[in-house]
Amino acid sequence: MTDLLYSDVEEELRASVRSLLAARAGFEAVLARIESPEPVDLKLWRALAVDLGVAGLPVPEAEGGAGASWRETAVVMEELGRSVAPVPFLGSSVLAVAALLGTGDPLLDAVAAGGRVATLAVPLSSSAAGAWSVTADGDRLDGTVTSVVDAGFAEVLLVPTAAGLYAVEAADAERVPVVSFDLTRPLTDVTLRGVTGRLVSADATGPVDRALRAGAALLASEQLGVAEWCLATTVDYVKTRRQFARQVGSYQAIKHRLADLWVSVTQARAVARYAADCLATGDPDLPVAAALAQAFCSPVAVKAAEECVQLHGGIGFTWEHPAHLYLKRARSNAVTFGSASAHRAALADLAGLPA
Repeated sequence: MTDLLYSDVEEELRASVRSLLAARAGFEAVLARIESPEPVDLKLWRALAVDLGVAGLPVPEAEGGAGASWRETAVVMEELGRSVAPVPFLGSSVLAVAALLGTGDPLLDAVAAGGRVATLAVPLSSSAAGAWSVTADGDRLDGTVTSVVDAGFAEVLLVPTAAGLYAVEAADAERVPVVSFDLTRPLTDVTLRGVTGRLVSADATGPVDRALRAGAALLASEQLGVAEWCLATTVDYVKTRRQFARQVGSYQAIKHRLADLWVSVTQARAVARYAADCLATGDPDLPVAAALAQAFCSPVAVKAAEECVQLHGGIGFTWEHPAHLYLKRARSNAVTFGSASAHRAALADLAGLPA
């Protein structure tokens, strides 16, 4: 039976991460950061990765990790969703770690310890391994990969080719920032021109599929964190905002909208926890759980963010209020690792349902 509840260890981890993010990644700090030339907060990342040790939670201690599981990683993703903190956790601690697990490559030790930041060089919208845009001639790599998450600040790129998965020093690649809808999660186009790579795995499809499935399963926890913040913040606002001599939240139409949203967020929590637990335990239902997580949690996060903006009234549409950051994160996540409709189609195939 899948355990959907949070353990005491997970709640302690949540408290530590939330406390750090509250102190270092408040809305004003995040907004100032994305308006600067360095939108990713690498000092905050070091505090998370090294001081709290969350960079390699599912990695065994013998390989430099914390010896925990993907369930704990999901808790961190929830808290990062609540704060929309601009750190390279998704690229390094989810995609890169998942790709490197099982390869025996020493790079995993450095990434899991927070000593190096890595990411998987595939478009962020990818939902499965496909035709590679980079070719390998021996150890020389050529090609371009568009919209790679965290590539602008990574030190190592994991590049899939038909000949296998290669590790490339990011400084050797041409990296061009992309104008991203979500400014807290910068994307980068990566071009390799005869760059030397080190072979990590002769099979690239397995590591890439493993990484993208882990990404889809855990992104649901981030979407849950976004939705929870939007719901809680909106409820607090309508309880204090007054119009026509009464609280806005006292109107029945507002109550119904928030009650419906609460039900959706509660369901999303169960779906996200199921995906995280299947990933952590190696459950054979993981493909179904990951597709279900994105098919359900993605629209819930978008709906929660839209309601947050609308029910805050005029202030919700301003740059000075954090609602727009959550709407952009929710909308960006809606096409990350495939759209909700793509995952519904995948879920139908997995369940053997007719088109």
